[in-house]
Amino acid sequence: MDFSSLVLMEKDKETNFLVKEIASYSVGDGAEYIKKMFYDGELVNVYFDTDKDVEDWEYSAIFDLFNKEDFIKNKYNIEDIEDEYNPTWKVTFKYEDDYSIMESKLQKLCLIINEEIKNVFKSIEGKEEYYK
Repeated sequence: MDFSSLVLMEKDKETNFLVKEIASYSVGDGAEYIKKMFYDGELVNVYFDTDKDVEDWEYSAIFDLFNKEDFIKNKYNIEDIEDEYNPTWKVTFKYEDDYSIMESKLQKLCLIINEEIKNVFKSIEGKEEYYK
């Protein structure tokens, strides 16, 4: 599925309800992996996954071989979310009031996500016996 934009919503910390739309940002490849995104008053929280169901061995292999280096290098905090059905990650970063800065951050994040998801699926090829 092609995504042309992502909408950032503000989430109330006490009620966990989405309270208002902050902005809509143009994005490209990689946005299809994003499952939810919100601003919690401190940080932008972006959750993404593999966008497809994986086998048990793939779940372990993906977490083992997923490269977080580009996220960290670009000042995104990233953590594994292991209680989901498919491999999932949470990325957080500082919200910027400047629309163009935020759009640039989200576009860069989408590109990194897209590259890393594709790379990790290539990396796990032929490793089924190792992870079973």
